[in-house]
Amino acid sequence: MKTKTAQGIVIAVLASLAFGTSGAFVKPLFEAGWSPAAAVALRALAGSILLTPFAIVALRGKWATLWRGRWRVLGMALVGVAGCQLVYFMAVQRIPVGTAILVEYTAPVLLVLFAWATTRTMPRVVVLVGSAVAIVGLVLVIGPGALASVDLLGVFFAFLAAIGAAGYYLIAARPSEGLPGVALAWGGLFLGSVVLFIVGGLRAVPFTMVFTDVPFLGGTAPWWVPLGIVVIFATAIGYAASIIATGLLGSRLMSFIALLEVVFATMFAWLLLGETLTLSQLLGGALILVGIVFVYSERRARAPIEPLEQIVTLEPTPTEPVPTRP
Repeated sequence: MKTKTAQGIVIAVLASLAFGTSGAFVKPLFEAGWSPAAAVALRALAGSILLTPFAIVALRGKWATLWRGRWRVLGMALVGVAGCQLVYFMAVQRIPVGTAILVEYTAPVLLVLFAWATTRTMPRVVVLVGSAVAIVGLVLVIGPGALASVDLLGVFFAFLAAIGAAGYYLIAARPSEGLPGVALAWGGLFLGSVVLFIVGGLRAVPFTMVFTDVPFLGGTAPWWVPLGIVVIFATAIGYAASIIATGLLGSRLMSFIALLEVVFATMFAWLLLGETLTLSQLLGGALILVGIVFVYSERRARAPIEPLEQIVTLEPTPTEPVPTRP
């Protein structure tokens, strides 16, 4: 149990780090005229292509597991990839990006409330405290000014994105039934990209691609350079690692660790784009870590205690058979 949890935490932090690269590297595409939906659609398609050989190896010819998990793959595509991204972009068209992110990343709190409603069991105080501390940290990282927006429709779209993010973690945490996490990411990204291309083709959202050189790290580069970095790290590695980590940690703890994505995104923007990193943002990152520790401590408290016979070895009497460890 402890080993799996430790592995899950490491993979979860890696996923957050990978996802955190997207903002700094996709911004040049937006500055060149790309629409967010077009960038995400091509990113998801390219990510699925990149994951294809890994998914094939992971499946080991057991294609029936992909069919058994078809509803999980479809849910990942519609909710975790296409749906969440679409409503998020609809939100940022009406409200500042900081406000949209702040609302979307209330997903961990939504998961706590969802568990409370479905189990009718009040979460432990440590979880409620951890949720509050993490959200305060999130506000500080993004900036208190992000709360100034009053566009209710934009906030509504951002809240739908939060529901989508919570749904993503719930889907990723469901029993795998033999379906490898990398195969789930592969199928979800491919089907999600198909949905996004269809929606873009119908002009339901702005869908523009500009195949020219883009500003990049103080110079210029072909459009596929920053997009390729986003595809490799923030898409292929990010989604695969996130799904694997969620299977090991559960949706609640994983969703809290995912808040580190905002911290990493801020750091990359500081290092690569020269954006200011303030003391309040550093404090916010620390508070997010404290909130994660609180939630993790609740998970440890719920961990089953090892049976006594696995801990203590009794000295046998001559008439007793030597006990063996199970």
